[in-house]
Amino acid sequence: MRLTWAQPEDLLGHELRQAAEDGRDPGPAQRAWAAAGGHPAPGRAGASPTPAPPHLRALAARLLDELARLPSPLTADEPTAWAAIVAACPTADSRAPARTGPGPSGPVPGAGPDGAARAAGPGAGHAASGRDAHARPGDGGPPPGDALRGRLEAAWVGRAVGCLLGKPVEKLPLEGIRALARATGNWPLGDWFTARGVPPELLAAHPWNRRSAPTSLAENIDGMPEDDDLNYPLLGLLLLQRHGRSFTTADVARLWLDELPAGRTFTAERVAYRNLLLGLEPPATATHHNPFREWIGALIRADVHGWTNPGDPAAAAAQAYRDAALTHTGNGVYAALFVAAATAEAATGRADVHTALRAGLAAVPPRSRLAEAIRFGVRTAADEADFDLVVDRLHARYGHYHWVHAVPNTALIAAALTHADGDFTRSVCRAVSGGWDTDSNGATAGALAGLLTGSPDRIPHRWTAPLKNRLATSVPGFDGIGFDTLAHLTAQEAARS
Repeated sequence: MRLTWAQPEDLLGHELRQAAEDGRDPGPAQRAWAAAGGHPAPGRAGASPTPAPPHLRALAARLLDELARLPSPLTADEPTAWAAIVAACPTADSRAPARTGPGPSGPVPGAGPDGAARAAGPGAGHAASGRDAHARPGDGGPPPGDALRGRLEAAWVGRAVGCLLGKPVEKLPLEGIRALARATGNWPLGDWFTARGVPPELLAAHPWNRRSAPTSLAENIDGMPEDDDLNYPLLGLLLLQRHGRSFTTADVARLWLDELPAGRTFTAERVAYRNLLLGLEPPATATHHNPFREWIGALIRADVHGWTNPGDPAAAAAQAYRDAALTHTGNGVYAALFVAAATAEAATGRADVHTALRAGLAAVPPRSRLAEAIRFGVRTAADEADFDLVVDRLHARYGHYHWVHAVPNTALIAAALTHADGDFTRSVCRAVSGGWDTDSNGATAGALAGLLTGSPDRIPHRWTAPLKNRLATSVPGFDGIGFDTLAHLTAQEAARS
């Protein structure tokens, strides 16, 4: 058995890549590793085929420590401390409840210049956010309960649909996704993937995702199967039920240790989980031997923070930050802020997709690589009628990143939503058809597009019927739950003061 996403010899190659991306010099470590016979990072798997001998594993651990001590020239433009993120975003809200346990790096979230925590009660930060959490419909506040529940059910359903659509082609290269869909007349992508009619030689060249195909092809779907893209929103809901919106990063950590099986974690989440078991506390959980800290994991946890702050993107971003800080830094955190803020704007029922995306971008440090990528994705999608050409341009510009990195995937999500102009089917299909982390991108695009429909009845029946209003999960207390029940529970949390 090979433990994935955790062994030093498998982490080092990813950290070398991360160092090159954030402006640190990986050359000395790269040469030392190559001279010792070390292998590059696994391309798509979480571990190399065979374990490294003890001397190589020890060298990998030492080189990880050495790389961590190198300063990045991008730190000023890509801060991780909350106060610095707020300072970088002119329209951001500095609100974030004072923490009661170990929290993210830098000043206490929500702290003023003197380090004193600001109050997080109703009305805090209105001058920055421009919204009142208790305002009435029509003046920027959240919608009435029944309307919100309908939107939230559509968001949960949309997240499941997009995730499920992307599951069978996760890890496949872009040319493989296009070839498989074209073989069945499903391109441009507009329906579930199917193996029926696909030539055997094409399946041999581009096999479906081994774990997902039995439950995610059109002929196999029977309810929504378990996936981390749904597990994390469930955990986020559980977090709010137990701790309310004033939860701390330490509360997130304790919840994971209590309720999240370690085997259901991947990349940055698995490393952070391991770090917790080693006795580390946030923010070290996000940084110690964690080369995945700018990948997409925090983004897939962000929806629930937007769902429970309808009309208040700044509060949603502050909430998402405390969640993301357990596992991510820099652009990995910004991706979560972007999704949370965009989702909160969309949850009002009065915003279109473009307004929502602008609200999301306002929560991202403007000189960061993620902000540049989002702007490029939106601009390219607005200028090009053929979405395949949009995707080609995104891959040409960001293809050097790992396929799970936050920068290319967030750019693709923004481009897909922009190009679809609010249409649900086009949103999820464009997000999945663009490749990279297909199930996560489909889930995030589907959740936002679902919110914008306003009701699950407005999502086409071919998408909703196979789900059978049933979600499988290993998160305790939720297995087999219906999306209507999840919407009710989420609306309850949105209504809590």
